[in-house]
Amino acid sequence: MLNRMDTWEHLTPEQKQQARQVFGQMRQLPPDRQRMVTTAVRDLRSMPPDQRERVIDSPRFKGMFSDQERGMIRGAARLPLAPGEGEPAPGTDTHPRQ
Repeated sequence: MLNRMDTWEHLTPEQKQQARQVFGQMRQLPPDRQRMVTTAVRDLRSMPPDQRERVIDSPRFKGMFSDQERGMIRGAARLPLAPGEGEPAPGTDTHPRQ
């Protein structure tokens, strides 16, 4: 939660507005669709931006998600994302040297 708060603090006003819009739209989805969209965003975190776009535009995603949902995923994926629960922060050494 602290990582997410720190990330929010460093967003530009435009990024904050985009985040509010995307997550406001997500709250309108049924719970099962919210989980699917959230999982997709989490899975896209580790990909470079060009690969994220290819995945979002892939036939697989077009079959799994509506255009609106893919728009939400695209919007969320463009934001600097805090690591999820149990994920290391970007640049964190996950294998400390002994």
